[in-house]
Amino acid sequence: MTSQTFASDSGSAARKTVQTDSFLTLHYRLSLENGTEIVSTFDDKPATLLLGQGQFAPTLEQALLGMGEGESASYRLAPEQAFGPRNPDLLQRVSLTMLRENSSFEEDYSPGDLVEFNAPGGGKYAGVLKELGETSALFDFNHPLAGQTILFDVQLIGIL
Repeated sequence: MTSQTFASDSGSAARKTVQTDSFLTLHYRLSLENGTEIVSTFDDKPATLLLGQGQFAPTLEQALLGMGEGESASYRLAPEQAFGPRNPDLLQRVSLTMLRENSSFEEDYSPGDLVEFNAPGGGKYAGVLKELGETSALFDFNHPLAGQTILFDVQLIGIL
């Protein structure tokens, strides 16, 4: 992970810094290297989150540790540091029978649609429909951002 701090507020001797269980108020942006914005709070209300609760990916939380109130930083996260590399084993063919039994699959799904499935032991998982055949469908169960370098910009407003 590479980072560059844009600005910091070093006016206080007892400066608060982000810890593993900090409650934060911040602006953040995730984007691709080509400039495509995935999510941003900079033009809206800031986000609040409690670290260690799964609200952010672990690597994003790790990038925040040690930051002080008022600091801004930018990180470039390689696929292995962000959402992982693409795994070809996660491209799987599913029978239409199984699909109908374990999802709310409808006949009008098209390639590119995200379909949610019931997991055998409970819970849910989702995959992107790649192609639809007469008896089966091909799904990609990789995270949509897997294999992508991610740019993470953050402005830490407060630590509560």
